[in-house]
Amino acid sequence: MTLTITQKIATQKTVVAAEADAGGRLDRVLAVHLGELSRSRLKALIEAGAVAVDGRTIRDPSHRVNSGDAILVEVPPPLPAKPAAEPIALKVVYEDADIIVIDKPRNLVVHPAAGNWTGTLVNALVAHCGDSLSGIGGERRPGIVHRLDKDTTGLMVVAKNDRAHRGLAAQFADHGKSGEPFERGYLALVWGAPERPHGTVDKPIDRNPHARDRMAVRDGGREAVTHWQVLERYGGESGGTVGDRTGKAKKAVKKASEPVASLLACRLETGRTHQIRVHLASIGHPIMGDEVYGSGFRTKSALLPQNAQVALAGLGRQALHAYILRLKHPSSGEIIEFKSELPADLRRLHHALADIQGNSGRVGKKS
Repeated sequence: MTLTITQKIATQKTVVAAEADAGGRLDRVLAVHLGELSRSRLKALIEAGAVAVDGRTIRDPSHRVNSGDAILVEVPPPLPAKPAAEPIALKVVYEDADIIVIDKPRNLVVHPAAGNWTGTLVNALVAHCGDSLSGIGGERRPGIVHRLDKDTTGLMVVAKNDRAHRGLAAQFADHGKSGEPFERGYLALVWGAPERPHGTVDKPIDRNPHARDRMAVRDGGREAVTHWQVLERYGGESGGTVGDRTGKAKKAVKKASEPVASLLACRLETGRTHQIRVHLASIGHPIMGDEVYGSGFRTKSALLPQNAQVALAGLGRQALHAYILRLKHPSSGEIIEFKSELPADLRRLHHALADIQGNSGRVGKKS
């Protein structure tokens, strides 16, 4: 069998796999036969859903190809080398000649990538800052020192020149381990509640071998450390009384009811992709609304009162917010700290949970 490549339209390429391709990875087979596209570019197209095998969309670059498979690749039109300026509103918390701190809303991707080439935070920053953003992160990530997930809200700092970028990057790499005054703090509404008031998750994280768009706790992965503290517990009973068969004698007993949810403050010691979401799920307390790492807890919404169920259903994202950022200014050396209140959607869920009967209330104070 011979290989056939047909250019159907300007943005489509069709490959019919040869016998020699049988058993090969999809991204490697395409890289061999579509030499004008790099393997990394093809991998990104596959993960973005732009490749179909015999009419079925395949998002796994390691998918094994069979002889005779008809592979259709949708290649988007060329994009400008640099992200275009787009008039997207930003909530600016602080700005000077070196840095800009923004309070990122939900549903905003940080930088252009496959599937999100426009409408990103970078496009908004280019419009706001012009050419002043640092170029260290590359043309598609100007000024970007760290990231938040698309639907995680809260504080981000961006470098406006290369010197500031280097100074900030060193602090994010160290994460306060050397004693520098640095902190990245998050608030998370999670299912259930840890028994202890505080603790640490020290588990390595790597790509999930079965789903490349997800992360997982894996031996041999990159070091990942998350510190957590319970601020509030919602629901659950601490004790009660029952009578004997005659109804005369009573004794105190501990009820089995457990808190249905809790509010945690999390502090990062490392900065891995999806770190807090993966770590909290690994200890049995996934973040509420997280369809990637907490989908197995979806039925627990039935344990919530009606107003909390409505608030959770309307959330449409993980209940995670970057509420505090403390660092040393890269030029002046001054210690600066920023805080962000919960956005409206998380406030609604938080208030509904706090009204649960039996709420044990605030149990810890963020120090």
